[in-house]
Amino acid sequence: MRGYRGIKYTLFIFCYFFWVVSAVLIAVGIYAKVAKEKDVVDTLTIDPALLLIIVGSLMFLITFLGCFGALRNATCLLKMFLAILAVNFLLQIAAGAVGYVFTDMVMERTEKLMMKTIVGYREDGDLENAIDYIQKKFQCCGVESYEDWSHNVYFNCSESNPSLEACGVPFSCCVRLQNQTVLNTMCGYGMQQEQKGSAKEHIFTIGCLEKIIMWAQNNLLLVGGLTAGLLLLEVCMMSLAGAQIAWVQKVQRRQKENEAQSRDERKERLWFPAFADFDGE
Repeated sequence: MRGYRGIKYTLFIFCYFFWVVSAVLIAVGIYAKVAKEKDVVDTLTIDPALLLIIVGSLMFLITFLGCFGALRNATCLLKMFLAILAVNFLLQIAAGAVGYVFTDMVMERTEKLMMKTIVGYREDGDLENAIDYIQKKFQCCGVESYEDWSHNVYFNCSESNPSLEACGVPFSCCVRLQNQTVLNTMCGYGMQQEQKGSAKEHIFTIGCLEKIIMWAQNNLLLVGGLTAGLLLLEVCMMSLAGAQIAWVQKVQRRQKENEAQSRDERKERLWFPAFADFDGE
């Protein structure tokens, strides 16, 4: 009985934790969505707020099945929870295998997606903050190089562009000096017209795609450890759900057997008392 309680409440605690995390993701996504301007075009691929809401909602549904199923010993909910986790686990393994085999295709798709985010810069506040954070964090600019910012309507390097930021890059591309206390938001103006050698003194010229790949290669153990930890956690939750299902079904079978045995005993008491003294006559 102690082992059953350990399985039940361990699964419940795991699911409850991720249930709370999913609720926080939904709340943050809704807040970001409400705070946005109404004329912003919503696209799942380049809208962080919408992505948070969808991911949080899926997590909320899955972990609710696990929480309620574990707490109430509902095998139907636990089976749904186990099936969804198993499908998700297989999809993650398949995605990893496809990414490894078709590396060039994945890189091409990733580059196109990142280029879309550059085009949508300044159209979405959340997207703008996310791009600025990535460029500051990885000390990069653009997708392949700083010249990629010419695909954005505000930074497009053409004579017909009336924007003050024409031929420039965002301030998040700028190299920040050690003793600099005041942020110069105009430091990227006109940098696309500079040669790479001279532009390197003021902005980061390497693209973010290359920098992210370099970071992943340099931190291969960390990335592999996080991935393996996530997969191991999913396996543990599937194992706990499967163990609880098996335990509940075992108890239900035992109860049915006891009920059947009780019915047989009641039948015997009803029919055989008339012959109780038969052997004694």
